[in-house]
Amino acid sequence: MSLFSAFAVYFIIWWLVLFAVLPFGLKTQAEVGEVVPGTVESAPHRFRPLRVLGWTSLIALVVFALWWLVTVEFGFDFDTFAGLFW
Repeated sequence: MSLFSAFAVYFIIWWLVLFAVLPFGLKTQAEVGEVVPGTVESAPHRFRPLRVLGWTSLIALVVFALWWLVTVEFGFDFDTFAGLFW
Protein backbone atom coordinates (compact mmCIF):
# COMPACT_ATOMS: atom_id res chain seq x y z
CA MET A 1 0.00 0.00 0.00
CA SER A 2 1.31 3.41 -0.89
CA LEU A 3 1.83 6.19 1.61
CA PHE A 4 -0.88 8.26 -0.07
CA SER A 5 -3.42 5.43 0.30
CA ALA A 6 -2.54 4.99 3.96
CA PHE A 7 -2.97 8.73 4.54
CA ALA A 8 -6.32 8.68 2.73
CA VAL A 9 -7.59 5.85 4.94
CA TYR A 10 -6.36 7.63 8.08
CA PHE A 11 -8.07 10.84 6.93
CA ILE A 12 -11.41 9.06 6.45
CA ILE A 13 -11.11 7.33 9.83
CA TRP A 14 -10.18 10.66 11.46
CA TRP A 15 -13.33 12.38 10.14
CA LEU A 16 -15.57 9.54 11.27
CA VAL A 17 -14.02 9.56 14.73
CA LEU A 18 -14.33 13.36 14.93
CA PHE A 19 -18.11 13.20 14.75
CA ALA A 20 -18.14 10.47 17.37
CA VAL A 21 -15.86 12.43 19.75
CA LEU A 22 -17.52 15.85 19.45
CA PRO A 23 -20.29 15.23 22.02
CA PHE A 24 -17.96 13.71 24.68
CA GLY A 25 -18.01 15.87 27.81
CA LEU A 26 -20.07 18.58 26.14
CA LYS A 27 -22.25 20.74 28.35
CA THR A 28 -24.79 22.97 26.69
CA GLN A 29 -25.51 26.53 27.70
CA ALA A 30 -28.96 25.42 28.90
CA GLU A 31 -27.41 22.80 31.22
CA VAL A 32 -25.07 25.35 32.75
CA GLY A 33 -27.75 28.05 32.89
CA GLU A 34 -25.73 30.72 31.10
CA VAL A 35 -27.31 31.30 27.68
CA VAL A 36 -25.53 33.99 25.67
CA PRO A 37 -28.05 36.28 23.97
CA GLY A 38 -28.33 35.54 20.27
CA THR A 39 -27.27 31.90 20.56
CA VAL A 40 -29.21 28.67 20.78
CA GLU A 41 -29.58 27.04 24.20
CA SER A 42 -28.08 23.83 22.83
CA ALA A 43 -24.82 25.58 21.88
CA PRO A 44 -21.74 24.40 23.78
CA HIS A 45 -21.03 26.28 26.97
CA ARG A 46 -17.26 25.99 26.61
CA PHE A 47 -15.95 24.37 23.43
CA ARG A 48 -12.41 23.02 23.65
CA PRO A 49 -11.21 22.41 20.08
CA LEU A 50 -7.66 21.32 20.99
CA ARG A 51 -9.00 18.67 23.36
CA VAL A 52 -11.39 17.38 20.69
CA LEU A 53 -8.63 17.33 18.05
CA GLY A 54 -6.26 15.53 20.40
CA TRP A 55 -8.73 12.81 21.35
CA THR A 56 -9.83 12.45 17.73
CA SER A 57 -6.26 12.01 16.52
CA LEU A 58 -5.42 9.52 19.26
CA ILE A 59 -8.51 7.35 18.72
CA ALA A 60 -8.15 7.54 14.93
CA LEU A 61 -4.52 6.42 15.26
CA VAL A 62 -5.57 3.35 17.27
CA VAL A 63 -8.33 2.47 14.78
CA PHE A 64 -5.93 2.99 11.87
CA ALA A 65 -3.30 0.78 13.53
CA LEU A 66 -5.87 -1.99 13.97
CA TRP A 67 -6.96 -1.61 10.35
CA TRP A 68 -3.31 -1.69 9.21
CA LEU A 69 -2.62 -4.79 11.29
CA VAL A 70 -5.62 -6.70 9.92
CA THR A 71 -5.28 -5.70 6.27
CA VAL A 72 -1.56 -5.28 5.62
CA GLU A 73 0.11 -7.55 8.17
CA PHE A 74 -2.43 -10.40 8.26
CA GLY A 75 -3.50 -10.03 4.63
CA PHE A 76 -7.25 -9.82 5.08
CA ASP A 77 -9.16 -7.93 2.41
CA PHE A 78 -12.79 -7.47 1.37
CA ASP A 79 -12.87 -10.81 -0.45
CA THR A 80 -11.66 -12.60 2.67
CA PHE A 81 -14.33 -11.00 4.83
CA ALA A 82 -17.02 -11.71 2.23
CA GLY A 83 -16.00 -15.37 2.23
CA LEU A 84 -16.56 -15.56 5.98
CA PHE A 85 -20.19 -14.46 5.75
CA TRP A 86 -21.42 -15.91 2.44
